[in-house]
Amino acid sequence: MKFMDTSEDESAKIHIFGVPFDSTSSFRSGSRFAPDEIRKFSYNLESYSPVLKKNLFDCDFIDRGDLELPFGNPSRAISEIADFTEKILSINAIPFALGGEHLITYGTFRAVTKKYPDVRLIQFDAHADLRDEYLGEKLSHATVIRRCAELCGFENLIQIGVRSGTEEEWKTMEEIGSLTKTPDKFSKKISKTNNIPIYLTVDLDILDPSVFPGTGTPEPGGLTYNELMAYLYKLRDLNIVGLDVVELSPPYDPSGISAAVASKIVRELLLIIS
Repeated sequence: MKFMDTSEDESAKIHIFGVPFDSTSSFRSGSRFAPDEIRKFSYNLESYSPVLKKNLFDCDFIDRGDLELPFGNPSRAISEIADFTEKILSINAIPFALGGEHLITYGTFRAVTKKYPDVRLIQFDAHADLRDEYLGEKLSHATVIRRCAELCGFENLIQIGVRSGTEEEWKTMEEIGSLTKTPDKFSKKISKTNNIPIYLTVDLDILDPSVFPGTGTPEPGGLTYNELMAYLYKLRDLNIVGLDVVELSPPYDPSGISAAVASKIVRELLLIIS
C-alpha cells in the first residue's frame, strides 16, 4: 500500500518511507502499525488542499514502503534508518519518515546533520524528550531530542507544544530558550532562519487526546487540529530538508479518527514542502 497515488519515480523530490519501530515505547506500544494505517486513510482524502490551493497529484513524491528493522535492537535500527536516509539525501531528495515511535527521528536526523551541519531542529510535541537517559537507556523516545540537539547544538532547537517533562527538562528548556509558546513568537523565531536548513519532527501527541486519542503517551491540554495546522502553515517558506511524523498508535483508537487526522497532516506537509 502506498500513500495515495504515489509516483514510482525514484528521482522524485520527496521520498516517504515507513519506519515501523516502537521498541522503546514505555507506556502503550503499537506505533509500528502506523505507517500502513496512515496510508490506508490517505485513500479517504481529496488530493486538493483548499488552504494551500495545491493538489497532491502535482506534488513530486514517492512512497518507498517500509523499512524492515530489528525490534529489539534500537542502536542497530537507528543505524539502518540513518543509512536509508543518507541514500535519499545523496540524490538531493527530501526524506519524509512515517513512524513509528519518536526515537526514529534520531536516525533520520543523524543522516541529515551529515549533509547539512548547520541544520536547525523544529519539534512539535507534548513532551520535552530531553532526558539524558530513561530507565538506564540513552536511546529512547524520552531522550531522542537531547540526542538530536547534541548533534546540531541546543541553540538550534525550537520546541512547540511541550506540556510535560521532568523538572530538569523544564530547567533545560528555560536555560536554552527553546520553548515557543505562541504563534507570534514562533513566527519571529522562524523569520530569522532565512534559508537555513530545517528538520521538522511532528510528534502527534502534541494534539489533545480529545482530538487524537490514538497515541502511546496521551497528554491532556494539547492543541486542536486547526491550532497545529496554523503553526505548520507558517513553515511554507522555510528550507525544510527532512521531516517525520511519529507516534500514531492505531490500536488505541479503533474508530480510526486518529489515523484520519495523521493522514491529513501528512498530506498538508507534503504540499507545504513541495
